[in-house]
Amino acid sequence: MTPSQKIDAQIASYADWRSPVMAKLRALILEADPQMIEEWKWETGVWMHNGLVCAVSGFKDHVKINFFKGAAMKDPKHLFNGGLDSKKHRSIDFAQNDKIDEAGIKALVKEAVLLNT
Repeated sequence: MTPSQKIDAQIASYADWRSPVMAKLRALILEADPQMIEEWKWETGVWMHNGLVCAVSGFKDHVKINFFKGAAMKDPKHLFNGGLDSKKHRSIDFAQNDKIDEAGIKALVKEAVLLNT
């Protein structure tokens, strides 16, 4: 299976609210940077452009988008709510019924890509 097929399977494996949230985050990542490469690492979907950009994972009670260089990123909308003490990573955890700030996610993805170039 290709990495994209593994990500498809991962998203489809959730029979609840997590599946559409993961699919939406994936779509926003790819819209923000059409040259993004999908990879499969650490048993989850990872997106790369000249290096690691972000990963999306499903957990029992939340979906996480993790930015590998998040500590170096600006977060003007204060979307990061996880990993705030980490020296490198920052993440956003989405619980059921949380709204996704689409423009905010795209801006963070674009900024993360810029850090790699």
